[in-house]
Amino acid sequence: MDFGSLLSKSIVFLLSQVYTDIIYLMKPDTSVFLINVNTGYRKKDKTSIIGENLNANLIEGELTCLLGPNGAGKSTLLRTLSAFLPPISGEIQFYGRPLSDYTTNELSRLIGVVLTDRLDVRDMPVSDLVALGRSPYTGFFGKLNHKDREIVQEALMMTGTVALADRMVHTLSDGERQKVLIAKTLAQQTPIILLDEPTAFLDYPSKVELMHLLRNLARKTRKTIFLSTHDLELALQVADRIWLIDKEKGLTTGIPEDLALNGLLSKYFERDGIFFSIETGLFQVKEQTEKDIPATGPEHIVRLVSKSFARHGIRIVPVEKGNNPDVFPQIIIRPDKEKEFCFEYFWHPDNQTKQVYSSIETLTAAVINSEGKNESGI
Repeated sequence: MDFGSLLSKSIVFLLSQVYTDIIYLMKPDTSVFLINVNTGYRKKDKTSIIGENLNANLIEGELTCLLGPNGAGKSTLLRTLSAFLPPISGEIQFYGRPLSDYTTNELSRLIGVVLTDRLDVRDMPVSDLVALGRSPYTGFFGKLNHKDREIVQEALMMTGTVALADRMVHTLSDGERQKVLIAKTLAQQTPIILLDEPTAFLDYPSKVELMHLLRNLARKTRKTIFLSTHDLELALQVADRIWLIDKEKGLTTGIPEDLALNGLLSKYFERDGIFFSIETGLFQVKEQTEKDIPATGPEHIVRLVSKSFARHGIRIVPVEKGNNPDVFPQIIIRPDKEKEFCFEYFWHPDNQTKQVYSSIETLTAAVINSEGKNESGI
């Protein structure tokens, strides 16, 4: 190795140490550091790099979500953090100590992992599955003492699965199974929990329930909880911190609101037909509109009317932003005695032409019909 190469490597090493020290001083509750990490696979003489020059950190007491398109390297990164794969280069530290320095037994008490693989377990009670989380502490024969049983019971209580304790694992729903696997990891008593797409097979209410459970556990137990997910909008609403990963753009981290404000969410995920709305903090479908109709009324109702009309190529705009406040046609949404709201549609300055509708569906149909007649000259 020549002197220049050696000097370059020495500088990189020193800078990485400075980076670690500064981050740790700024955030003394930081549990995990990634320092110039390259992730990927080694096969004989070939090395495939998936993620390059990754620098980030995880913080105790926070739920962090890893987001990115398919093929971005989410699973590879998670497997690397779980010590299932060694990094190609760079260093991962847990509490300031290199991951490579930990023994297998130490890692089993440091990291709890929940994978997406479906359990194929028959005739095992839930309580026995959760008790397997005590394996790092119970020795070869796996005999539970009184303290172990208390820890298992506490894990069931924290995940709301006490009522499932005597059920057979194979009879559980997907949502119940995921909560039981999290209970097993809690029984393992590791300060760090890593989950690979835990909401993948769940219906939407179960996804929300599970994400709230994980965030609350992070808060109450001060554990570091990190998961990969494709549930973009849910992660943006629930996560304390987001890691955005892309093969070309690399890894960017921050709280969801900052990532929205500085345009990084748009940069990573916007495609034709979809855009990030800074107003709602969520991604929306971009509809092609050809005509504007002014509307006035409660903001949340106007927003729902806008969604319906956009599917038909009509954009709803505020009355005050029109070229003429008396422009026609226009829609006015008012309180109604019999129903919460009624929808008045004025398609001509003559008030005699006002039409009143009781639902967004009937309003939309009438407006589309009248607009079709206007265009055809009827």
